[in-house]
Amino acid sequence: MVRFMTRLLSILVAISLAAHTAAAQDKPPVLDGRDGRQLLLENFRPQSMLRLTPQQPQRAKFPVVDVHMHPRIRLRHNVEQLDDYVRLMDDQNIAMSVSLDATLGPIFDEHLDYVWKKHRDRFVVFANVNWQGQGKPDDPSSWDCHRPEFARRTVEQLAAAHARGVTGLKVFKDFGLVYRNPDGSFIKIDDPRWDPIWAECGRLGMPIIIHVADPAAFFLPIDEKNERWEELHRHPEWSFYGPQFPRRDELFAAFLRVVKRHPQTTFIGAHLLDPEDLNRVAGWLDEHPNLVLEIASRIAELGRQPYTARRFILRYQDRLMFGTDGPRVRDRLLPHWRFLETWDENFAYAENPFPPQGLWNIYGIGLPDDVLRKLYSENATRIVPGVKEKLKAVSGKQKVGG
Repeated sequence: MVRFMTRLLSILVAISLAAHTAAAQDKPPVLDGRDGRQLLLENFRPQSMLRLTPQQPQRAKFPVVDVHMHPRIRLRHNVEQLDDYVRLMDDQNIAMSVSLDATLGPIFDEHLDYVWKKHRDRFVVFANVNWQGQGKPDDPSSWDCHRPEFARRTVEQLAAAHARGVTGLKVFKDFGLVYRNPDGSFIKIDDPRWDPIWAECGRLGMPIIIHVADPAAFFLPIDEKNERWEELHRHPEWSFYGPQFPRRDELFAAFLRVVKRHPQTTFIGAHLLDPEDLNRVAGWLDEHPNLVLEIASRIAELGRQPYTARRFILRYQDRLMFGTDGPRVRDRLLPHWRFLETWDENFAYAENPFPPQGLWNIYGIGLPDDVLRKLYSENATRIVPGVKEKLKAVSGKQKVGG
């Protein structure tokens, strides 16, 4: 009996160990990178071992004109938040901002009242074309832009907006990447139906700022080779990969055909157009004298190629303007001054735990004062109507300087 009980106990222990081992094998491994284990990208928290002397300007060295911001989209027409942002502008030496959110149509007056009622001297306003009108969002055939005489009506709206002090036109990336024709095809940037709109902007002296395409990685498969995998994993809707979307180079080519067809109209390439290939952008600038650029949301791209970026900015110092795609919080603004004004090394371009546009740090490019002044405000004063007069008004009311 003792021998039997001993044997039975041995069998039960073996079964228990086998069950425990099986359960352990079924349990997902802990991917925390510790003790030689594998690491999930979302758990990666590298801490640099570099010991550098940080250089962090607490405000811009010279008064700034931010030519790319969205108070309606980001602040939802909240008056208190706009007041807070104007106080932040004062703190950061941002003399003026350009709102790109005045959509022609029912909400146009509301936006002008929002930014100009209390702070008219601090904001220049650009209009937006209302392509959809009163049509249904999911039914392009009902959109105003596909009805007869749309371009003529838009031209009339632009002239009326210009008479009220609106000085430019903003075209979003949805134009070319999202908006469609009744047959399901994408609206093309260079469709001749829109030529009267671009021509009218030239006649009125209203520059057109247009967002064309997106980073190259957004047009590639979301796989292990994609340098923005983490970003696209969080925002898969930002991907334009696949035959159902226009090719990135086709979008740029269509835009440049429009620029060439309208030499009397000034076009502002938002986000530097293609900051991942500054040599290509340089060729576009050389070929098209009516093309200028702004740097909103692209210090991440510029700052990881500091030598190339500095050479590019110095070469085209008369055709570049400052922008943020804001309103931004103070901690997001500070890296701009650090990047443009200092020679600092290997620092974060945003305040987020995970940077929003790629898992890398950036380097300062130490621009000379005369180039900084051009980038910060002098070029905008020359290119964007209304800026010069408002800057004088701001300077007369307060001290805005380094």
